Amino acid sequence: MRDARINNSKIIGRGAEAVIYFDESSGSVSKERLKKSYRIEEIDNKLRKLRTRSEARLMERASKIINTPKIISSSEKDKIISMRYIRGKKLSDALNSLNNSPDVCRIIGESVAKLHDANIIHGDLTTSNIILRNGKVYFIDFGLSFYSEKIEDKAVDVHLFKQALEARHFNKYDTLLRNFLEGYKNSKNYDKVLQQLNKVEARGRYRH
Repeated sequence: MRDARINNSKIIGRGAEAVIYFDESSGSVSKERLKKSYRIEEIDNKLRKLRTRSEARLMERASKIINTPKIISSSEKDKIISMRYIRGKKLSDALNSLNNSPDVCRIIGESVAKLHDANIIHGDLTTSNIILRNGKVYFIDFGLSFYSEKIEDKAVDVHLFKQALEARHFNKYDTLLRNFLEGYKNSKNYDKVLQQLNKVEARGRYRH
């Protein structure tokens, strides 16, 4: 029997790993991890359970540090995480037209600094995974997140955000990046991360 939490919901997002459902009546979204037919069923079941558990725990911890959707429930058995729906604009769509876009990027930098100082790596740090609501930024989709003390992992997270700015918001790239890094200066490892970021980007330039 299909889980009751998504029976009356509509699909608002679909990725390689999961489907996102929205339930208007409860104001909630549910993320359901999909079965993968190419994996052995027992292994697939175990992986989806572990990833559901990990994402829920990371979101719970992150929510104590920055703005994230509030988790309503999490079921490892059903591989579903239900959370409050953030009624706002996806930053990837809104950032270019905002008058205060530099300030928004500075706030994002401050938030990422808090995550990294708590050794939380987002793993998919793009403007598509940030919602803007009433002047506040909310980080979503912790499906690729993990714990790490490594400066390398934090540098890669910053690199991903730089790439997102360059790809989607290139008209304001320099200003937005400068303000993001200004906010990120709050991280205790700022200098180390920036040094490692240069190495990460050098590897990418000279890989071919």
